Amino acid sequence: MRPHLLLIAAILLLLARPTVAQDEVERCNVAIDIGHTETTQGSTSARGVGEYLFNRTMANLLLNKLHRAHRVDAFIIDGNDMTLQQRTQFAADHHATVFFSLHHDSVQPRYLSTWTYQGKEHHYSAKFHGFSLFISEKNPYPKQSLALAQSLGTQLLDAGFTPTLHHAEKIPGESRPLLDPHRGIYAFDDLIVLKTASMPAVLLECGVIVNRSEELHLTDPKKRARMIQAVATAIERTCPRISLEDHTPTTSRDVH
Repeated sequence: MRPHLLLIAAILLLLARPTVAQDEVERCNVAIDIGHTETTQGSTSARGVGEYLFNRTMANLLLNKLHRAHRVDAFIIDGNDMTLQQRTQFAADHHATVFFSLHHDSVQPRYLSTWTYQGKEHHYSAKFHGFSLFISEKNPYPKQSLALAQSLGTQLLDAGFTPTLHHAEKIPGESRPLLDPHRGIYAFDDLIVLKTASMPAVLLECGVIVNRSEELHLTDPKKRARMIQAVATAIERTCPRISLEDHTPTTSRDVH
């Protein structure tokens, strides 16, 4: 099942090379989803900062970058007053070509230690670091989702970032099927924003914010800019090609 999906996605990725005449390439429209909300922040960093704040910062940086890109439009989904399904419906209502959700990562409780920072006790872990990418094979466009994830992974690697493979560990809360170890791509079939999106969808965990060193990297303006450039390059190269693909939804029979 998955080797077949990987082969098809690899072919789509090759086709994403920017060698097509300008008049043959469509514009695409990217829905940038800010993971979590102001009231439900998600993970907490090693220094006590809520994940949502990291996600929002990266989403706005990406929006500004994509607004200067060729052939790409973009808008932000800030789901403070939305359910997860309403986020993907909002993307569909605004004619998104792809749904891209931004998050920052943590680890399972067994790997957490405590330390004191500015007089307060916080959890941290030095065991894992790096980015990860997720797609859902229950999304109607798993091939295109994987092709975009592969492009993102390639650009992040080229920019000097490394993937984390800890989500594949066979422990409670993890055990995610690892589709592409080199690029850190996993299947998370029942993740709501991925499986309910009516367009290709990818979720990026930018890094592990409970790792004290990586938290500093993820707040460094130069490193953020480098990551945003990598993500924007992948989207700009791949998304217009996805908009030209036959968007007949893939049935489970096609995937398997």
